[in-house]
Amino acid sequence: QVQLVESGGGLVQAGGSLRLACAVSRTISRYDMAWYRRAPGKQRDLVASVTTDGYTNYADSVKGRFTISRDYVKNMLYLQMNSLKPEDTADYYCNRVIRNNGRILPVDYWGQGTQVIVSS
Repeated sequence: QVQLVESGGGLVQAGGSLRLACAVSRTISRYDMAWYRRAPGKQRDLVASVTTDGYTNYADSVKGRFTISRDYVKNMLYLQMNSLKPEDTADYYCNRVIRNNGRILPVDYWGQGTQVIVSS
């Protein structure tokens, strides 16, 4: 079973930055990767994804502010979050993903996530 361990969350003021990290217990070289988030009382939503070729895609709400990246050697995934807003407050999760009929689907069981709180 693949383990996903997210870290880097915390409390930050609006306009601040955080860098999230995700450690994956197996190779990520053959998988697209993604960050998701779940705000309090809401469903888990896709935030950003990156293909094995390095192509990235972002939710409209974070475009221009968040950057997803990956390290194949360390089996790590990152999310640089700048210009944070209170509406970015959520638990953030990573996962390996596959694409099926235009949908991006998580592959592994979810990790514990890392909490991000943005104060106004």
